[in-house]
Amino acid sequence: MSQNTGYFSSSIPLNTAKATTPGVHEADVPVTRPTSLKRVLSGPALKTMLAGGAHSQPKTPSKDDSEFRDYSHSEIARDVATIKFSVVMHLTATFLRTPASIDSAHAYLASAFSVRDRLLQRWNLTNEYHDKIGAKRVYYMSLEFLIGRTFDNALLALGLREEYAKVLGDVGFCLEDIIDEERDAALGNGGLGRLAACYVDSMACSNYPGWGYGLRYKYGMFQQQILNGYQVEAPDCWLDTPNPWEFPRPDVTYPVKFYGHLVRDPHSAHRFKWESNVVYDAMAFDVPVPGYGTTNVGNIRLWSCKTNTLFDLNKFNSGDYQGATGGQVAAQILTDVLYPNDNTNDGKELRLRQEYLFCSATMQDILARFRKTNRPLSELPDLAAIQLNDTHPTLGVPELMRILIDDEGLSWDEAWDITTRTFAFTNHTILPEAMEKWPVPMLDKILPRHMGIIYDINLFFLQKVEKQFPGDRELLSKISIIEESNPQQ
Repeated sequence: MSQNTGYFSSSIPLNTAKATTPGVHEADVPVTRPTSLKRVLSGPALKTMLAGGAHSQPKTPSKDDSEFRDYSHSEIARDVATIKFSVVMHLTATFLRTPASIDSAHAYLASAFSVRDRLLQRWNLTNEYHDKIGAKRVYYMSLEFLIGRTFDNALLALGLREEYAKVLGDVGFCLEDIIDEERDAALGNGGLGRLAACYVDSMACSNYPGWGYGLRYKYGMFQQQILNGYQVEAPDCWLDTPNPWEFPRPDVTYPVKFYGHLVRDPHSAHRFKWESNVVYDAMAFDVPVPGYGTTNVGNIRLWSCKTNTLFDLNKFNSGDYQGATGGQVAAQILTDVLYPNDNTNDGKELRLRQEYLFCSATMQDILARFRKTNRPLSELPDLAAIQLNDTHPTLGVPELMRILIDDEGLSWDEAWDITTRTFAFTNHTILPEAMEKWPVPMLDKILPRHMGIIYDINLFFLQKVEKQFPGDRELLSKISIIEESNPQQ
């Protein structure tokens, strides 16, 4: 797509070579600050803008598919007047502000929703095009994504920083101050999360069809406070204000099992039915990742527990209020905080359940998208490359095996061939203390089916090694997935 037209063309691929025309760089945009960094327009001036002027409403699509496509494929106008109308409309219609009640926080939210409207068109076209051509997607699984602030990044990607600076100046605000209103997304802790965010961003900028997968944490690691000269860790409640950059997907929800027991399939040595007594629902939230210098938009899909079915009305009516909400609380804490403290046995179990919720929902979602192609499961590696960012998502391997064998009816060899051609793994250190270990009794209790699959993977792996190095028992002990300690790890 030409960067000069300002319009989309459904006939031009979105993943062609990156445009040579450079985008708008922050350093290239002249910034004019008002004398005061507060509002400088009076109420009457804003009332004039709120009147709207001679702006026509966008045409409402009918049920005719071609008309809908014409509507959805036409980019919203990028001129200052249209952008100003959009921001003011969000101030009044979305956030119910009047000229006297507009502050910088609502100016940020209205501007962010206005930018989001423009970003969503590229996002929808990106996904539509990749589905149309049957593109192979990269799925980057990480428990952390330090994505930083999205507003300024989206302005740069859309090439609209100068226009929004002008609009906000007219409304009485400075763009730099409005940018500071955005809360950092508390989805990571450090280098691992920043690498993951950069990875997804680079895929979007390089026109690769790539998605990130993670968890939607309610609280960040902590908010630092200093009291009487000492650091105090307070919850980072980053979701206590509207987040313009996430999209709830209640229709994208998957059941995730825990505990229970296994029933062997009489017709297969490797197939079992997992009868679980605890089932949570993982619900998707999507975060668009705009590419710079391109119309390609990536996505990070985050999972959160959806707990509507876990409220016990009978217990509530009988007066057992804590018992009535116990299931909801147990589910919600899975995605409350990144890396729950695992110094206690309960903390270890919580962290294991957190990681499995992430892996199970992601595997089910990837397979659900693959099934829409109506291609055989043997071709999954042709359409999906799943990258594991460190050890946290590695339960995805036995989870994919479980689905392929128990749910899809494949043999062990067929499932293992698909799995080994689909997954890749990045380990960021070889220090033993950085490698996650789980007590075998705990894993067997929480995920009994996966423990059996891990035993089988280890058995076949050690048999293969023994053929190459016969009689070397010390080598087999060193490289075994199961550590012979007390208890086994």
